[in-house]
Amino acid sequence: MNSTRRTRRSDTRQRIRDVAMELFAEQGYEKTSLREIAERLDVTKAALYYHFRTKEDILADLVADLTRPMEELVAWAREQPPTLATRRAVLRRYSEALSSAEPLFRFLQENQAALRELRIGPDIKERLMTMSDLMLPEGATPTDRMRCVAAVFTLHAGMHATHVGADREERRLAALEVALELVERAHAGTGA
Repeated sequence: MNSTRRTRRSDTRQRIRDVAMELFAEQGYEKTSLREIAERLDVTKAALYYHFRTKEDILADLVADLTRPMEELVAWAREQPPTLATRRAVLRRYSEALSSAEPLFRFLQENQAALRELRIGPDIKERLMTMSDLMLPEGATPTDRMRCVAAVFTLHAGMHATHVGADREERRLAALEVALELVERAHAGTGA
């Protein structure tokens, strides 16, 4: 396959992903059909099938873009000393990753019920639990474990808390500040 043909195929895949994300965000995952995606792209369903067999395949491809930075962050964190400074750095980096993928994270948050039924649902949940586990100091109490879980979920909540009266970046930074406080509090009693 020559490079022009590869580029066209790549561009088409990206267009499909973009249009699917638009429709998923507008209508929800369950209410969006492959036919609607093909129509908005002005291509046949057969052309769409060449790139993605199912809606879930499209969604899995979108989620892969999101999970790659998470996997890289987890790998980096596991190579670092298990200190509060490392955990702070993980939260900061994760906050930035969430911000850069905000439309997809918002979609995932708003479509949780549908995701539970898909093969990628448990995978996403597992990654979030791994992120929470990275925050845990040695000897953490159940309360401190809950603080660490809440810290990670606070970063997610910050994207949706439009009612707090702040712009997107202010919300991200406020959520990061709260998440950092939760992890610092979890570490305060353990000496870690």
